[in-house]
Amino acid sequence: MDTTPLAREITAALPGWVDDVLAPLPETAGEADWMAVVNTLAARNPREGNGGPFAALVVETATGALVSAGVNLVLSSGFSSLHAEVTALSLAQRRLGTWDLGAAGLPAHSLVVNWRPCAMCYGAVVWSGVTRLVVAGSGPELEEITGFDEGPVREDWAEQLRDRGIQVVSDVLREEALDVYRGYREFVTGTGATVYNARGTAEA
Repeated sequence: MDTTPLAREITAALPGWVDDVLAPLPETAGEADWMAVVNTLAARNPREGNGGPFAALVVETATGALVSAGVNLVLSSGFSSLHAEVTALSLAQRRLGTWDLGAAGLPAHSLVVNWRPCAMCYGAVVWSGVTRLVVAGSGPELEEITGFDEGPVREDWAEQLRDRGIQVVSDVLREEALDVYRGYREFVTGTGATVYNARGTAEA
């Protein structure tokens, strides 16, 4: 019988190098500017040992002001749920003191991420209160290049979000995002880094 005490808290933090990437940025920026930041964070993240090549930002939609940043922390935290989107959304909610980023009295918020969200993060977007999702792209290329399993996402995922009042903007720096994934593939091939997936899926 396992006598280990039950765990009673979950803690995780962004690595310090994220601040180095964010430090030179202006207070406000546009879609392509923020996606460039996301791609920079995503490219560095695996090499720092945190997790996969994924990053996300929450920004104020009208002004472009940065609210939070997130990178994939699965490997460094040991929590399978800490994808970049979940991390960025959670840190935005912590900063603003609410689970609902679309609450009355708050500015509208956008989530900027370097591909269409996986099955888990798709749900996180729906419940988060953001009213705009900006992605570098969608389609099979991510899984084909990296070997990651994104889960059972509906083909009409974007339409479903729009029906819920969440605007979807796609193909922002798409080729740059694909270059990040190609670089990740080379990194995995050269180092044997872990490509984590759900049970029953093949690793790269």
